Amino acid sequence: MLQCVAGVSRPPPRTLDRSYGCFYIYAMKSKHFRRGALGAFVLALALAAPVYGQADLRSDPTSAVRTRAELADLVASYELVLSSPAYSDAIKQETRLLADRIRDRLTNGDFKRGDGVALRVEGEPSLPATVPVLSGASGPILSLPVFGEVPLHGVLRSEVEARITESLSQFIRDPVVQAEGLMRISVQGSVGTPGFFTVAADMLISEVLMAAGGPAQDADLDDITIGRGSELLMAGEEMREALRLGRTLDQLNLQAGDELVVGAATAGGAWGTLGVILGTVTSVVLIFRRIG
Repeated sequence: MLQCVAGVSRPPPRTLDRSYGCFYIYAMKSKHFRRGALGAFVLALALAAPVYGQADLRSDPTSAVRTRAELADLVASYELVLSSPAYSDAIKQETRLLADRIRDRLTNGDFKRGDGVALRVEGEPSLPATVPVLSGASGPILSLPVFGEVPLHGVLRSEVEARITESLSQFIRDPVVQAEGLMRISVQGSVGTPGFFTVAADMLISEVLMAAGGPAQDADLDDITIGRGSELLMAGEEMREALRLGRTLDQLNLQAGDELVVGAATAGGAWGTLGVILGTVTSVVLIFRRIG
């Protein structure tokens, strides 16, 4: 099942309407209840996550959707770790992997087939509100009716608005463009509605889980992992820290096809009980969505 989720319980950036013909998550119309439901889930995650004294290499003050300059600065900070004798081989190995992932973003961009772009161009109502990313001869592209192809190779999500504006400038004088990169994420395991979701890159992991129906009754919030094919990207202490600190999908360097999996708790265990509570909260939210 593929759903398009533009955001959960927080206003869209600028004035871009994220209800672009996709499944736009609203718990209910009451913002207080909506924040309460998500807040209860995040609180449970925080209680599940101990505070660790070691430095988190993924913790940085960059934007929710990183710019090229921020990514370059982050690589430079990783290089300092790699060149310092103060860090262990294990930390340097992890740092090298993180640096390589960011270098790949800087070189090849963020967009993959299956991603999308939420788009609004002033004075062009015929353009689709959501444009899928396709495979072109030289990399990912957008195909816009009348205006043709917009190449996305090497383009970051933070740069897509400028790239589309540049392309449309060949046909429109001073185009006013609002665009936001979306990524296709798989959410599996003990959640209400497993499947594929096309989500905004500035969403939090906790929001993505809520978009997938929230934790199921048997969910083990201490067993949440992120994978890419056969590679395990994040689990355990790192995953708990990312949840606690509110890292976005973009800040975690995720890309199309990455898989978020929630494990199942042992029957009768403490996490099973917590899953029941959170599952009940989610059910109430969904009921209010239907009648709100």
